[in-house]
Amino acid sequence: MTDKPKILATNALPYANGPIHLGHLVGYIQADIWVRFQRMQGRMVHYVCADDTHGTPIMLRAEKEGITPKALIERVHGEHVRDFKGFYVEFDNYYSTDSPENQEFCEDIYRKLDQAKLIARRDVEQFYDPVKQMFLPDRYIKGECPKCGAKDQYGDSCEVCGATYSPTELKNPYSVVSGAKPERKSSEHYFFKLSDERCKTFLQQWTRSGTLQPEAANKMDEWFAAGLQDWDISRDAPYFGFPIPGTDGKKFFYVWLDAPVGYMASFKNLCAKRKLNFDEFWNKDSQAELHHFIGKDILYFHALFWPAMLQHAGYRTPTRLAVNGFLTVNGEKMSKSRGTFINAESYLKLGLNPEWLRYYFAAKSNGTMEDLDLSFDDFIARVNSDLVGKYVNIASRAAGFITRLFNGHLSYQGDTAPLSEGAISSTFLAAEAYSARDFGRVIRDAMQIADRINEEFDKRQPWNLAKDSSKYAELQDVCSRAIHGFKLICVILAPILPKTTERVARDLFGLDRSFTWIDASILPEHVNPYSHLLTRVDPKKIDALIEANKETLQMNTATTQPTQTESANNGALSIDDFSKVDLRIAKIANAEHVDGADKLLKLTLDVGPLGTRQVFAGIKSAYDPTKLVGRLTVVVANLAPRKMKFGMSEGMVLAASDADGKTPGLFLLSPDSGAQPGMKVK
Repeated sequence: MTDKPKILATNALPYANGPIHLGHLVGYIQADIWVRFQRMQGRMVHYVCADDTHGTPIMLRAEKEGITPKALIERVHGEHVRDFKGFYVEFDNYYSTDSPENQEFCEDIYRKLDQAKLIARRDVEQFYDPVKQMFLPDRYIKGECPKCGAKDQYGDSCEVCGATYSPTELKNPYSVVSGAKPERKSSEHYFFKLSDERCKTFLQQWTRSGTLQPEAANKMDEWFAAGLQDWDISRDAPYFGFPIPGTDGKKFFYVWLDAPVGYMASFKNLCAKRKLNFDEFWNKDSQAELHHFIGKDILYFHALFWPAMLQHAGYRTPTRLAVNGFLTVNGEKMSKSRGTFINAESYLKLGLNPEWLRYYFAAKSNGTMEDLDLSFDDFIARVNSDLVGKYVNIASRAAGFITRLFNGHLSYQGDTAPLSEGAISSTFLAAEAYSARDFGRVIRDAMQIADRINEEFDKRQPWNLAKDSSKYAELQDVCSRAIHGFKLICVILAPILPKTTERVARDLFGLDRSFTWIDASILPEHVNPYSHLLTRVDPKKIDALIEANKETLQMNTATTQPTQTESANNGALSIDDFSKVDLRIAKIANAEHVDGADKLLKLTLDVGPLGTRQVFAGIKSAYDPTKLVGRLTVVVANLAPRKMKFGMSEGMVLAASDADGKTPGLFLLSPDSGAQPGMKVK
């Protein structure tokens, strides 16, 4: 163990409203690689994270599923833990922001900021849903863009013309939650006074003290020039979160206030488990290092609000923010329709090796905020060429000669000092690159070593040396040097390929542990028989991955005049027209009467990977809702949501009847046994 400062590393908290996807994994894999490298250097690192569990979306989704918010976040927590483990992202503690520790820290920070006169209170006019009796976040209001007139645009920006605006500027607004026309109401809100000169002075110094990458610091300058704005840290009831002290449960901390505080809460929970000293890491005078790994979309919160809150509440501020860019796939934004919005679970379920993705993401990472592109053709070529064709190829070729002809014993002819010296030089360069999070440089250097080893191996032609027993000493030397080089590469790549290199350490070299950094310069003396390490990527599996993640987008409901061809066909549909209708198996999770409706039942449908849907179906005359629960049926999953008097209907279940719709009755369609929610009907 070194005398270097201890480290607390954190990752951005994933929101507990959906699954982990490959875009998320960029930041988590980068952080895990960096943490593993630091530990190989002998540094003490604690690595924590948590689910971000509060806010209106959590509350509404839980209501839609007919469960409590706590039940929802508990289920998602298990899914997130499963996916992180699947990609070997190993936190020391993975916690939740809905915890007593987090509430305690939130209240403590709030009170200290209030005492420092950095909390302001003033009235804010917002849209209010009269049906749900709640104030609406911007993304839960839709209407016509005030700039270009496009319909069904969100309350903060237009996806057609790109304009930004206040929700109150929307024309013909409606609530996404209930479909009702929202009202304007005023409510007192609580603000963190980021505009205070004390905050500005501190942040201008902090953001230029080496805590940020140059491009992130430059972005800060833009925000300083525009002027820092006070931050609304409160939300009105009903809201799933922590109540603000002294408000009688009528005001709650905005989710973005308690989310970063979750770093403290998760570490506090770890301290209780491992008897660690919390103050050693979070006190104002802490000598430990605090590293936050985040995406560039949340830079504003982490580089302005978060350090200012910590500074003026009497806690230490982060040592460094490690900010990563977004993930694009084949040069474009991730897309559900193209199947490139890929969930972590689907990748693992199809049997794709998680270390392939760790290696590819590392190869594309350079320590900057640049976006990372996942090109599947490049992914296949790089994994097959680098990992199989170059890296493990060394051991598979050389170890066989050693174990078959020399009983696993390695022997070197001539001076071996250059081998150790070269290893020290290579690991020094790799350490510099790891420290800078330039993992791409680590991989480029490692593959150059692999190229040199393979070239020398081919040049010496050990397969010919093996035919002449008088040349066995030379053969043993050639293979021993190749094995030493392979070990060097394993040590260098261990943070990126933790499971493969651990297998090599234990199975090939007989160690009772994983590699440490100093293992690179120690010449191996013995190897065990080689066993298969990595397979090539099968392109068919990538095709299957894309297909498994395709989700048909909602059909465009705009009316158009029929073409001459359509008229000639007398309304007949082409196969292409029919393929636009996304029919899915759905399980009726709940069914209930609708007050004031003569024909409708309100159905909550489980559509598997597509989530849950609320559908109003005109089948009340034919079915007792209590007898529908648990039944399978068929739903049109991509029908545009329809705003109805009683709420939003998000699809259509299929039922049969005679021509006049009266006799002999309605018959809800049901699939054969064995069908599962989410399956496509073709």
